[in-house]
Amino acid sequence: MTDLVHIDTWLFDLDNTLYPVETEFMTLIEGRMTDFMEKVTGLPRDEARAIQKKYYHAHGTTLAGLIAHHDIDPEDFLTEVHDVSLDRLTPDVRMAEALMRLPGRRLVFTNGSAAHAERVLERLQIAHAFEDIFHISAADYIPKPSPLTFEKMMARHGVSAVGSAFFEDSEVNLAPAAQLGMTIVLVGPHAVASTADFVQHRTNDLVAFLSGARVQEIAA
Repeated sequence: MTDLVHIDTWLFDLDNTLYPVETEFMTLIEGRMTDFMEKVTGLPRDEARAIQKKYYHAHGTTLAGLIAHHDIDPEDFLTEVHDVSLDRLTPDVRMAEALMRLPGRRLVFTNGSAAHAERVLERLQIAHAFEDIFHISAADYIPKPSPLTFEKMMARHGVSAVGSAFFEDSEVNLAPAAQLGMTIVLVGPHAVASTADFVQHRTNDLVAFLSGARVQEIAA
């Protein structure tokens, strides 16, 4: 049983964290990103996709790379790439129950848009479990893992690192949280194999992890 009694603020990444990566929901969004790259660059799809991946690795998100190298409206990009079917996602009653047993505040911290996060949370039927969403527009389009974005999120929501836990599927995005002193939980199919020294907890089953963790009791 993981001891998280000291935690009263729960931060969750959205995509591939609050739903299983096996849904391949993100592949739909990535495909829309490639469509956008084709349109902006005028290049064949394979070349556009190569640039897309280059931007992602160099800037943290494809969007950040597009902002740096092309004259685009970031909100147009966000609207287009998130315009995908939600059919691959199904309501998750067990996740809702696991989240609702966590005491204190629960926030979504995503590199996606507010509208995208709201759609996904509603589809999963877990929107009621969260107080708010810190999204990429609120971060002035500067994505995790930028320390500046963590500072903005913490300032906006009054988050203290001590007493906070951050759940993410990306080691890179967890590193700044670890430096701030948050409790770190790596989520996903590759979590158990992680050897990053700053990762304190690892799980391939977020529902089981949350359901089994030792937490403060919620007052009746």
